[in-house]
Amino acid sequence: MGTAAWQSAAVALAIGLLIGSERERSGHGGITAGVRTFGLAALAGCLAAFIHPVVLAATVLSVAAFMAVGYARSKPDDLGATTEVALVLTAGLGGLATTAPALAAGAGVATAVVLLSKDRLHRFVRENVTDVEMTDALKFFVVAFVVLPLVPRAHLGPYGVIDPRMIWALVVAVTALGWLGYVAVRMLGPRRGLPVAGLAGGFVSGAATTGAMARIAKTPELYRPALAAALLASVATLVQLVVVTAVADGRVAAMLAPAAALGAAVLAGEAAWLTLRRRPEPTEPANATETTPASRETTAPSREPTAPGLAGRRPFALIPALLLAAILTTLLVVAAFANDVLGRGGAILAVSAAGLADAHAGALTAATLSSAGNLTVQTAALAAMSAVGVNTVVKLALALAAGGRQVCAALAALYAGPIAAAVLALAVTVGLSS
Repeated sequence: MGTAAWQSAAVALAIGLLIGSERERSGHGGITAGVRTFGLAALAGCLAAFIHPVVLAATVLSVAAFMAVGYARSKPDDLGATTEVALVLTAGLGGLATTAPALAAGAGVATAVVLLSKDRLHRFVRENVTDVEMTDALKFFVVAFVVLPLVPRAHLGPYGVIDPRMIWALVVAVTALGWLGYVAVRMLGPRRGLPVAGLAGGFVSGAATTGAMARIAKTPELYRPALAAALLASVATLVQLVVVTAVADGRVAAMLAPAAALGAAVLAGEAAWLTLRRRPEPTEPANATETTPASRETTAPSREPTAPGLAGRRPFALIPALLLAAILTTLLVVAAFANDVLGRGGAILAVSAAGLADAHAGALTAATLSSAGNLTVQTAALAAMSAVGVNTVVKLALALAAGGRQVCAALAALYAGPIAAAVLALAVTVGLSS
């Protein structure tokens, strides 16, 4: 017990010294609080927690009162309360170190990082984050952290396959993956090239991204990178396939993982080959590239296509999320009915048809039915991969409409290898599990 107490005190003191050092170096704050003050505040919180929780509460309140006095005495041009709030938090983290030292240490490091990143955070929020992105972020937080905990668990509807909590959790998972793709594009920027935009856009909508890249591939200079971007969008589809099915049934995700990994590896290899073996751009005189209108037309496509290459123009939209929930609910009932009336083949057919709209909706349906015991794990995995196959046909149809026969034929040839690899891996996996 004595050793644990000393360790907690050491962690608390280290937290205080770390945060205090950042505040001392920054020179910010309306009160005179540097490394020593923060270290003592954390140590006081730790000792107070050892005495009694009431003593800890009194200590934190005392620090808060000290904060309020310091804030009231601040100069008009220095009304920021960051240092004061950090001091109260440090005292609380000192108390937390007595029961959860690892959590307290992690929170202390995170606090120091946030304080140290002041200029970058302010610049990012003020200059980079748009009003639409801020609004969509609030919507997503409401959907994920307010609505989801309130949705009940139940087995409703025909065959008892409708679980509102599970359906909404799947919607949140798919939306979060879309967020990751959107954030990747925003952080890396369109100048990093079409392949990056294709991979990130694939997490939002693989079919839409493929169609957009097919249209861009009509430009000769961008033919290869656009095809690579379309292939990487399918890599995102396969990654999502495993992640979202894991939310519903980890056994189905584990069965799909080898096929998805092998297919994604072949797709990534083809994309790398296309990117590294680009056709050399024609050389032109320096004065021509700088002044002539033709040079502007040549360079414009390298900037313009990357924006359309992003499949989602908004990071989060409520209507598509609600539509996804409705599709999942309908597919669950239809697939359960088909399985009851037509057997295994009927369930696979119903789930595969979902791939016409969205591959992941069909995969999620199959995994959810497997979790409820309406489908075997093997049947669910076959149905999920079948939905991905149908969605691949949709991608080729969009490529034909947007990019023409040449682009569609090229993508079809490039898809042949990954499809064969994924089918072979899935067949082996299902065979070994039977």
